[in-house]
Amino acid sequence: MSTEPQAQIRRITAPQIRARKGGEPIVSLTSYHAHTAAIVDRYADFILVGDSLGMVMHGMDSTVGVTLDMMIAHGKAVVRGTKRALVVVDMPFGSYEESPGVAFRNAAKVMQDTQCQAVKLEGGARMAETIRFLVERGIPVMAHIGLTPQSTNVMGGFKTQGRDEATWKHHIADAIAVAEAGAFAVVVEGVVEPLAREITRAVDIPTIGIGASADCDGQILVLEDMLGLNPRPPKFVKVYGALGGMIEQAVKDYADEVKSRTFPGEGQTYR
Repeated sequence: MSTEPQAQIRRITAPQIRARKGGEPIVSLTSYHAHTAAIVDRYADFILVGDSLGMVMHGMDSTVGVTLDMMIAHGKAVVRGTKRALVVVDMPFGSYEESPGVAFRNAAKVMQDTQCQAVKLEGGARMAETIRFLVERGIPVMAHIGLTPQSTNVMGGFKTQGRDEATWKHHIADAIAVAEAGAFAVVVEGVVEPLAREITRAVDIPTIGIGASADCDGQILVLEDMLGLNPRPPKFVKVYGALGGMIEQAVKDYADEVKSRTFPGEGQTYR
């Protein structure tokens, strides 16, 4: 038996993600529980515990109803299930917008309770002061611009951003503002492809696209969307697995065997 110590697996850090600007594309997915996180951990550079869990896990119509306690509970599970990927936890609606001080208290609680390595918050230039406040106090921040789901009530729904080229300057200004404030990366969601390309060129931090452009520095999808568990996935989702149908068939087979008394069988019975 070898007596050599095993190499310790070290988590990817926020500065390492930032250093990937213009380099090998950054891989990311969402996860909300330990067992899926353990699978994603082998392939993703960072895992986002997204507030999309409100819709994916809890049947909500939007992310607005997600609470800090919900994010912390799911964040703990993902951290427990992972060893390698950077874990980023979303700050839910109402937990950071009021003031930098409120944002710091809540972000610090998220990091202390979950042991995650970074938080994500939505908003561009309007959130730059808060981002700077958090970063200066030791909290790595991933920004999120473009289509910001927590603001859909103001936007009037999940609408693609940038179709009017006159609005591009505002989105680009948002990206520059969060980069200058100290964000280590920025999610660019639901924007037309040429705008995402321009945003990527305009900032010196990695852009993480979702419904954006292959020219972004990385990509993220909601895990359940790409696994085929969402019957109506957004246009930007590529479905890599048909798990919805597989799960339904498995449940049907189980129900049929229970009714026919063929389960449990000899292999599942203690003698």
